[in-house]
Amino acid sequence: MTHLEEHSLPYMDKALPDAWKAATTFASAISREAAQHGLSLAEGEIIKIRVSQLNGCVFCLDLHSRQARKLGVPQQKLDLLPAWRESTLFSDREAALLAVAETATTLPLSEDSKADLLAARSALGQEAFVSAEWVATTINIFNRISILSEHPVRARDAEGKLS
Repeated sequence: MTHLEEHSLPYMDKALPDAWKAATTFASAISREAAQHGLSLAEGEIIKIRVSQLNGCVFCLDLHSRQARKLGVPQQKLDLLPAWRESTLFSDREAALLAVAETATTLPLSEDSKADLLAARSALGQEAFVSAEWVATTINIFNRISILSEHPVRARDAEGKLS
């Protein structure tokens, strides 16, 4: 019996590889477009981590936390992401990105979340704001793929190498 057959739920990416390829092509296009419109790779990773926290996606949290650290996001900021609204360590721009991440994940829109979006658009400008919405929407898709597939997280050492 293969690993895929032993797994209780099918890995969506393995079961329909062409669909997975299309999803990853889509995500790459969104990342490129966001970078061209004012969103840094590190900012994109912060959005992906916050969305993954809200959705409880361990696979994406593991992956994007490592990516963020490689891009220079301080560990302290990663540790404080769940309480970013109470922290003074996040810039106005980062707070706007995190508001977009949360609003795109916790639908439907409320009056408060609409106000958060309007404030974020004002802080970020139209292009970076819409780029943040696209990044948040895209990681929401991947969170669902990983959660429904029960993608495992393997243990790593302090340097990020598989143990």
